[in-house]
Amino acid sequence: MDGVDVVLTDLDGVVYRGRNAVPYAVEALTRATSTARVGYITNNASRRPVDVAEHLEQYGLQVTADDVVTSSQAGARLLATLVPAGSTVLVIGGLGLTTIVEEAGFVVTDSADDHPAAVIQGFAPELGWEQLAEASFALANASVPWVATNMDWSIPVERGIAPGNGTLVAAVHQAVGRMPVVAGKPERPIFDAALARFAASSPLFIGDRLDTDIKGANDAGIPSVLVLTGIDQPKQVLAADQRSRPTYVLRDLRGLHEPYPVTVRSEDRDGTRRVTVGESTVSMRGHVVRAERVGPDDMDLLRAGATAIWDSGLAIYGLDVDPKLYGGE
Repeated sequence: MDGVDVVLTDLDGVVYRGRNAVPYAVEALTRATSTARVGYITNNASRRPVDVAEHLEQYGLQVTADDVVTSSQAGARLLATLVPAGSTVLVIGGLGLTTIVEEAGFVVTDSADDHPAAVIQGFAPELGWEQLAEASFALANASVPWVATNMDWSIPVERGIAPGNGTLVAAVHQAVGRMPVVAGKPERPIFDAALARFAASSPLFIGDRLDTDIKGANDAGIPSVLVLTGIDQPKQVLAADQRSRPTYVLRDLRGLHEPYPVTVRSEDRDGTRRVTVGESTVSMRGHVVRAERVGPDDMDLLRAGATAIWDSGLAIYGLDVDPKLYGGE
């Protein structure tokens, strides 16, 4: 947190899981507000910022709608670069999207017969074939821009994992033969919208997914934290490709306010490379990666192993990796 003026954080898997707050998250983010602005970033286009803020307040966080940046807002901001102000826009989505598009000064329609200047598509549980067909009819005109709030293939719900906006976008894609421009993570528009909203000069982004949160932050030039309270775990960290590697890896958000350990690299004459983090050392020679010294903090072993593998430039599937690095036996 040293020098950070804005903390941007994902929600599901970082702040909460299902109906429950992630342990230590509320306390850590509340503490962060003493030295930085905290902004909450979500790909969920079905809820208005005020709805997201009210949800977060239920966990004990002090949040206003202005602290929330949604993919709907990023999508409306993107629309403004594609069509003139006041244009008629076909909105395929729920209240969380139509409200934002209207607030951005566009005229909202739900019919392709109104000859919309653009189409914007976001998830809503009530969407069906008729709405997707309207999008397809409007997009038959190749000059009509198409914006998707996000391309999340799945969403977590109370009963399990359900299809997300990406699956609905794919249905329209199959009908019209082209793809939309995307506003949400991991694409830049939502990060650019957040940086502009909070006037960030030294931001930090927190997420639980390498493929959306970390990749998106890296592409936007924002230092990133992967917290292991959500989707991705040590195996995924070790296997992360170059664009999806976090700046920091934390067990939980208590680590925001703790010193981050220094990484020390060395190399023997025989080509064996060693990485030491804290009291843990990982060695790598050729394609063999081993835990040479295991300290009391398993996070340090993971950080050392990830650094050794990432520095090698070799693909994970071609390596013999010590299972201790990811909690195996």
